[in-house]
Amino acid sequence: MREVAAREKALRKSRHLTQQQLADKASVSLGSLRRFEQTGQVSFDSLVAIMFALGCESELEALFAKPAYSSIEEVIADARKAR
Repeated sequence: MREVAAREKALRKSRHLTQQQLADKASVSLGSLRRFEQTGQVSFDSLVAIMFALGCESELEALFAKPAYSSIEEVIADARKAR
């Protein structure tokens, strides 16, 4: 989570946003944003709000995306499970 927080902080700074501006835009408390950037701790709701505020919502789709198949056997096995 600290790596995610570091990436968020770098993105925020590259967009010339203060912590207060991002917190306001995301409708999260300044304390929550500060804690996230310092410790990596944040609620999932706040993380999602921050991602939307930074325009990163498309990255949420990959969070629970189905992994790519590495062989035709995996495709066939997955199809059998779905039946």
